[in-house]
Amino acid sequence: MITSTNMSNKCVVIGGGIIGLSCAYYLQKTGHEVTVIDQSAMDSGASYVNAGYLTPSHIIPLAAPGVMKQGLKWMLSSKSPLYIKPRLNAGFLKWTMAFNSSCTYKNVAKAIPAIRDINLLSRDLYAAIKEAENFSFQLEKKGLLMLCQSDHMLEEEGHTVAMAHKEGLPAKMLSAEEVQQKMPDAKLNIKGAAYYECDWHTTPGEFMHEFKVFLEESGVKFLKHEQVTDFGKQGEKITKVQTQSGKEIEADEVILATGAWAGTLNKKLNLNILMQAGKGYRINSTAETGITLPSILCEAKVAITPMNGFTRFAGTMEIAGINHDINKARVDAIAQAVPRYFENVTITEAEKADAQCGLRPVTPDGLPYIGRTSKWQNLTLAAGHAMMGWSLGPATGLLVSEVINGTKPSLDLSVYNPDRKF
Repeated sequence: MITSTNMSNKCVVIGGGIIGLSCAYYLQKTGHEVTVIDQSAMDSGASYVNAGYLTPSHIIPLAAPGVMKQGLKWMLSSKSPLYIKPRLNAGFLKWTMAFNSSCTYKNVAKAIPAIRDINLLSRDLYAAIKEAENFSFQLEKKGLLMLCQSDHMLEEEGHTVAMAHKEGLPAKMLSAEEVQQKMPDAKLNIKGAAYYECDWHTTPGEFMHEFKVFLEESGVKFLKHEQVTDFGKQGEKITKVQTQSGKEIEADEVILATGAWAGTLNKKLNLNILMQAGKGYRINSTAETGITLPSILCEAKVAITPMNGFTRFAGTMEIAGINHDINKARVDAIAQAVPRYFENVTITEAEKADAQCGLRPVTPDGLPYIGRTSKWQNLTLAAGHAMMGWSLGPATGLLVSEVINGTKPSLDLSVYNPDRKF
């Protein structure tokens, strides 16, 4: 239940993606005056081009044993699912060392319950928001298929299903025939799949549109095409947020939800936040595919979602700095993977030419930064969600509002501490 706090702080949210808007939603619900600042038109980026998954099943963090070793091998291929571009940059080198040291079984054991709990909370909050505000966005509870073409991948997915069971998540292994029965109009080329009944899916653009309209009608102010350049400070408090156009916005509380663009602001605020941008791509198709259940092509690391009126194909993690350049080889890799699993599906040249990308903020240990930093009394971080930003938006917004309101948080925030060491 959301209740007013009997106080009205001026809250400035920097970042207008799903994380920033979710923060704005819960803060205005509890009586605060909220301004959202974003450097874009707030109609593109990772919050719009993602696979739309709400994924309690994704309990294993990106930083896991063997990932760095595999990533080094994949660096030789421009079409690999994970590409880390080597470069002589201090922030990148620090992040790389921290990521490498986080690829341990200890980190996985710490992360699994944290990822499970915040995903389950956030998934249910999407449903609560839809009901409370009478939204009409697509929210389907069909689960998620992990499609496998090799015995090795089936064995790996079997281990993950066992872990999911241990964490109380409903999941099971399916034969190729059982998967075919679930999608009779698809021509599948697989050996079997893991099926996670706990996962839901959405059409991101629908939700973002309804969310923005609702927030503006509720009194949240949007400052679009405004880049934050500096801050007014007094002691250990931030008093103002300054933009490139000369605006100065008074702030009682500042929420940093800038996603992959945290670097410059980190320096302005003397923060040591390790983060890298991970680029992902999406291709949309309005053709009939026969794909009716969200599916991940395990070996290819491509996600497929039956959205409202089209099918989305998404994938890759390209850690190569801040840019929106479309790497044709990576788009081709997604397109070429699909017919290997769904033999009746072909992605056209026109669909590939319309591909878009988004930048996802990646922390060294695969867990987001949520909570206060010791450097500033009135700064709260909400960033670093990597591939799960869409899934974790509402939960992050709720947790941020609880921090600012001084109420007991819905989850233990210690594991998300922005000041944690790697």
